[in-house]
Amino acid sequence: MLATHPTKIRAKELPLIGWRERVVLPEIGIGPLIAKIDTGARSAALHAENIVVRGNAVHFRVPLEGRTHHCMLPLRGARRVKSTSGHSQHRLVVETTVSVGGHNYATEITLTDRTDMGVPMLLGRVFLRGRFLVHSGRSFLLSKPKRPKS
Repeated sequence: MLATHPTKIRAKELPLIGWRERVVLPEIGIGPLIAKIDTGARSAALHAENIVVRGNAVHFRVPLEGRTHHCMLPLRGARRVKSTSGHSQHRLVVETTVSVGGHNYATEITLTDRTDMGVPMLLGRVFLRGRFLVHSGRSFLLSKPKRPKS
């Protein structure tokens, strides 16, 4: 009898995540915000402005729903990221906790201008692998959509 590999998780044991979900970044006090779940992207990305490196820390701003969040996280490094349009971009990398539907995971996130992308955050394969199955036709399976204000 063959033993299954201990690090392999059966698909039916993984939670189902939609192609869009509301996420929270609790360490920097951001959220909920909408993130696109993108199996075509390798890493996670967050919209950030005024990105400044000071020593081993990265200071940046995240504008969301009329409010600007001033953030600071340790610098984890930098990497080249190729966009869907084929352009290569140098991005700074930070690490923070991402919370979606009660699941909390530390993950590396690249900081970039996502003004024209429709959503401020993208979660790629590194975040998803071994944690979630993606339903490409549904949104907000793990997180409830925001209710309109009455």
